[in-house]
Amino acid sequence: MSTTPRNPGRRRLIVAGAGLAAGPALFGIARAQAATIKIGFPTPLTGPFSAEAQDQVRAAELAVKEWNAAGGHKGQLAELLVRDDKLNPGEAATRTLELIEKDKVQLIVGSLSAATQLSINAVTRERKVLFNSISQSDAINEAKDAGPYTFHEALNPHMTAGAVARYAFPKFGKKVVYLTADYAYGQEMVRGFERAGRAYGMQTLADIRHPLGTADYSAFLPRIQALKPDILVLCNFGRDLVNSAKQATDFGIKATTKIITPVLLYTARQAGGADAFEGVLGGTSYYWGLEDRIPSAKRFNDAFRAAYAGAVPSDYGALGYAGIKSVLQAVKDADATDATRVAAALARLKYDWYKGPQFYRACDHQSVQSVIVVESKSKGMKDKYDVFNVLEVEAPDEAHLRSCAELGLKA
Repeated sequence: MSTTPRNPGRRRLIVAGAGLAAGPALFGIARAQAATIKIGFPTPLTGPFSAEAQDQVRAAELAVKEWNAAGGHKGQLAELLVRDDKLNPGEAATRTLELIEKDKVQLIVGSLSAATQLSINAVTRERKVLFNSISQSDAINEAKDAGPYTFHEALNPHMTAGAVARYAFPKFGKKVVYLTADYAYGQEMVRGFERAGRAYGMQTLADIRHPLGTADYSAFLPRIQALKPDILVLCNFGRDLVNSAKQATDFGIKATTKIITPVLLYTARQAGGADAFEGVLGGTSYYWGLEDRIPSAKRFNDAFRAAYAGAVPSDYGALGYAGIKSVLQAVKDADATDATRVAAALARLKYDWYKGPQFYRACDHQSVQSVIVVESKSKGMKDKYDVFNVLEVEAPDEAHLRSCAELGLKA
């Protein structure tokens, strides 16, 4: 797997056509007519989100492999250039600039943090390079960060928190405490929950903030327990989610309080185990168990299993797959790789790569899509991959997004 930054020996995902060996002249003509489509892919291969990032890369590589195996578009094959942004906005900007100026990529897909995706977007906007973000963010849809070449394949916090709130708040009581990672992701999730909670008369008892990468939550748990909430919302991600769920379980919070989280990560559930996450409820963009009801999920899962020794794709892995599939389909539809024409084709795209119908809203290029509400299970699992019960699939609906006017954009 090509994951080492600036490694000149990285494996390239290009399948050479056997017919090009017919002769030097024919080879040269074919190469001239079918330049490689280079896609930059910055993501945090190191740090607390590394497990999710590795799945993004695996699924993105699968999408490129499928494109190349099908012959690309008019002989144009694709190459995925992966860079480690180290979960650092400055590093993300540097790696993105390098991909554009040194490696001459035509397209950028990636990111796994609200902060890094905004720094990547700042670079791509300035240089008029198309960027399809696969990480949650509300800000990237707003007027100051939106643009003609900016697309958002992932759910955003408003959509995710709203879906979970609409399912959970009527069922588990009105008093809520938030344990929040103190950066854009956590803050935007709290805002989404509180906004959705107004319809149910929800009462916020406290919003307790912690730094990104916190290992020990023991200082927070007595205060949470003393507040006696009906619901504890873990607004954090990756290792933070694993650690806080484990420690809240060990502390006995579940005896009196329902624990929910906006994004119940497949990778976090696998890392944390059944006991830590037992009964925890949350949202997700994808769960492989949808294959029983959605044909495209079955196709995607089977391809991933075949490529990766029977493993199933994660939620953020699926975003890596869809982010690549969408931009390559837009290249084909546009019959071009320049940002203006590809962006126009991407804005028109109606697609179903892995979870049912999706499309990009015109004003902010947000992918309108389903949100899946799941609950972790500890009993009756068929195998190690069978970790969630699907409670609800909230259908794609533009009404669940903030309005274009609210974002500062024209509809």
